[in-house]
Amino acid sequence: MHPLEENPFFILELPPTAAPLEVERQGKKLLAMLDLGLPAVQAYQTPLGHRKRTPELVRLAVQVLLEPRRRVAFEPWALAPLPRKSSTSPTSSASTRQSSADGASAGTDVRPLLWWWS
Repeated sequence: MHPLEENPFFILELPPTAAPLEVERQGKKLLAMLDLGLPAVQAYQTPLGHRKRTPELVRLAVQVLLEPRRRVAFEPWALAPLPRKSSTSPTSSASTRQSSADGASAGTDVRPLLWWWS
């Protein structure tokens, strides 16, 4: 899983402080909504833009966040600023992550965050 594109916290729309019970509950909720074909959950927001959410990604995200050793690798990345939501955004995600008040996150360059990934 890529820490910015497929971060379990972004997939489940949860903050890094989410408890295991919250992770399980959100995973079940998203799987049910995906099963119904609701357009509001077909995509999720990342610092690199929108990505497609699938049931497989949701299940994997829940597994990762319930394992402390795997979860810790994604926690710092979950704090990366997300682009501002537009009114035409395909998702209606929970507002658990807010962009900065000055709006600087809309064009944030994430390349310095990827120094170890290359």
